[in-house]
Amino acid sequence: MRERPDMDRLLANGTVNAAQSGEGPPLFLFHSLLSDRASFDAIVPELQRSFRTIVPELPGFGRSRPVDGGLAAVADRMAEAVREGAGGAPAIVLGNGYGGFVALQMAIRHQEIASKLVLADSGAAFSEPGREAFRNMAKASREKGLEAITDVAMRRLFAPEFQAQHPELMQDRRAAFLRTDPGVFRAACDALASLDLRAELAAVKVPVLVLVGEHDEATPPPMSRELAAGLPRAELKVIPGCAHVPQLQSPRQFLGALQGFLF
Repeated sequence: MRERPDMDRLLANGTVNAAQSGEGPPLFLFHSLLSDRASFDAIVPELQRSFRTIVPELPGFGRSRPVDGGLAAVADRMAEAVREGAGGAPAIVLGNGYGGFVALQMAIRHQEIASKLVLADSGAAFSEPGREAFRNMAKASREKGLEAITDVAMRRLFAPEFQAQHPELMQDRRAAFLRTDPGVFRAACDALASLDLRAELAAVKVPVLVLVGEHDEATPPPMSRELAAGLPRAELKVIPGCAHVPQLQSPRQFLGALQGFLF
């Protein structure tokens, strides 16, 4: 999972860095909070056969500039990036975890921005225990640094058995998490701890595929069920045996779940 600077392009007035590959309709992939854009590396080779696949680093991650103003400001910045990257063509946006929340907020605020959405392992609002988990992670990272919550972060991404079976992947994912800007991480935790988009879901008129890993502890399946129920044109699929980043844990299953919606 290496960086590909030779394929990168800058979007949104030079503020968002993105990798681009393939030809066809534009498909944007938004990464999660506890990972980075490399979490899509296992599925990009297949997607780029059918789509112009654009994988941005969200604001404050990698070489993309941070933005002040909470999740709404992040969503507005990404709307700029999608408009420019799509070049006027109808765009499909797939978001995983935090990237799903960004994509959903973007679709609510910019209703013409996407022709379809895939929201993987996200939701419209967290339960109180979920909100408390974000507050605790933000507090621990502020007091002790990201290293202190790396084990917690990895557990939210992958089940312990998967971690034990893939030590090299886990070393790579831990390193990716530790590269996260601590201030950006805490701001995102604060935003997610207070987020509630349920009353605004009716504004999303485009088709939405809601995906969730069966064993996701970070955004449990009930969140995805609630999300799908609140969206006017949503379909829900549960991915067996997977946790918060199914596209990395089981790429074939994840791509299979997209069949009939994207392909």
